[in-house]
Amino acid sequence: MNPKKQLISHLEALITSERLAAFNKVLDDRTRYITVVLEDVFQPHNASAVVRSCDCFGIQDMHVIENFNDYNINNEIALGSYKWVNINKYKKEENSTLSTINALKQKGYRIVATTPHTNDVSLPDFNLLKGKVALMFGTELKGLSKVAMDNADEFLKIPMYGFTESFNISVSAAVILNQLTSELRKLPIDWRLSDTEKDSMKINWLQNTIKRAQFVIDDFCVKRDLDPNAIISE
Repeated sequence: MNPKKQLISHLEALITSERLAAFNKVLDDRTRYITVVLEDVFQPHNASAVVRSCDCFGIQDMHVIENFNDYNINNEIALGSYKWVNINKYKKEENSTLSTINALKQKGYRIVATTPHTNDVSLPDFNLLKGKVALMFGTELKGLSKVAMDNADEFLKIPMYGFTESFNISVSAAVILNQLTSELRKLPIDWRLSDTEKDSMKINWLQNTIKRAQFVIDDFCVKRDLDPNAIISE
């Protein structure tokens, strides 16, 4: 058994069998085939509701662009979901939207701008078989920036039948993720995490669950002359 597997086994012994079974079940349903990108979403209620939806629908990664607004989570809304979803923040550059888009494209994602104003593809007609999807959502007031719209590969619209032209960000994300993840699980494509990805996520989740987890990991590694950073980053 390699050191990472040994560490996982050591940590698993410190949680209940029910929690471990829940970890394994959720990991088996997690995906990176679909990811979510928020651009300057600033209302804590909506920001928190989106990460909660990502967890509920099995989305492992969120990408948060903070050009002008900081991304803040209200835990009364998120209910701890941020502990189970990877939240990647981008704010080192003057305008991080383009660099975020380019980084996701390099990982093979199609950049899909969600907007009520461009009717390229309606949600029921969206084709998941074309490749991995990064769904971009913009601010509550103005939507996505011109940079995001100009560099998107596709545009996605939720069908609307009332006078109001759009949902708020959190509702839009939930509606789209519900539809697309339901379809994804029926398709003959490899949408699940790899075994290596599952191991990395399980260590993160175990760390978020076990009291004084870092002490436990350091003690485990010292006794075996191992580098804890090297094991976790493998």
